[in-house]
Amino acid sequence: MNHKSLNILALIPARGGSKSVPRKNLLPMLGHPLISWSIKQGQKSTLITRTIVSTDDNEIADVANNYGAEIPFMRPKELAQDQSPDIDTFQHALNWLDTHENYRPDLVVHLRPTGPARKVSIIDNAIQLIADTPSADSLRSVSLASQTPYKMWFINNDKTLRPVITLEGVKESHSIARQMLPKAYWQNGYVDIIKPETILAGNSMVGNKALSYIIDQPVCDVDYLDDIPIVESALKQILESPDTNKHAENEITERFPV
Repeated sequence: MNHKSLNILALIPARGGSKSVPRKNLLPMLGHPLISWSIKQGQKSTLITRTIVSTDDNEIADVANNYGAEIPFMRPKELAQDQSPDIDTFQHALNWLDTHENYRPDLVVHLRPTGPARKVSIIDNAIQLIADTPSADSLRSVSLASQTPYKMWFINNDKTLRPVITLEGVKESHSIARQMLPKAYWQNGYVDIIKPETILAGNSMVGNKALSYIIDQPVCDVDYLDDIPIVESALKQILESPDTNKHAENEITERFPV
C-alpha cells in the first residue's frame, strides 16, 4: 500500500483539569511544555498528515498552536471531565471535522501527551502495520506484563478470594510455575491507532480486531510529580541516541524553538 496517499490524523487530547499534577499538560519537560513533545512527534512523522490538539483550555490551545499544532475547535467542557472516556473526545473531533471541513481521515493516531518518551520510527512502523492490515479495526501498543493475571485475585463481599482468570483444563492455574502460563500484555499507551469507522459506527476505540504492537523498551508516563525525572531521563535517551535505521532523521534529535 502507498502509505503516503493516506490521510492520517494525529489527535492529542489535552484537557485543562488534572488533579494528580495540576496543569500537567503545560508542565516544563526539558525546557518545553509536556504537550509540545507529542506535537513535535506528530509533525516529524513521515506518515501523519495532520496534528490536532483537542482541548477545553485556552492556555493549552495557545501553547499548542505556538508549537505548530492545529486547534480547529475547542472541546466542550462536558467532554473534558475527570471521568470523560476517550471515545467521546474522538467522536467529537471526527464529527466536527466532517461537518465543518468535510475532512475524513483514513486513520487516527492517538498520541497521549502524558507519555512523551516515544520514537517517531515506532509511530510510523505502527501506522504501516495497520495500513497493511485492512481487516484490523485498531492497533494498540502493549508491553509484556511484569505480573501474570493468572496469579491475581478478586476479593468477594465475604472476603473470600476469586481468581481473576483461570487456565482452561488446569485445576489451579494460580499455583503452577509462571513459565508454564500464557504470556500476558498490558496496554501501555505508547501509541494507539484507530480506524474512524471503528470510533463512529462501532462506537469503540478498539473494535473487534485489534492488532498488537509490542514495545520492548520501558514506557513511562507522567501521573505524579515523582514521574517527572523518570520521563525526562527517557526523553534524554531518545534525544541522544536516535535510531540508526532509515527513520533516524525523524527522531527529535535537537531542541526545537517555540
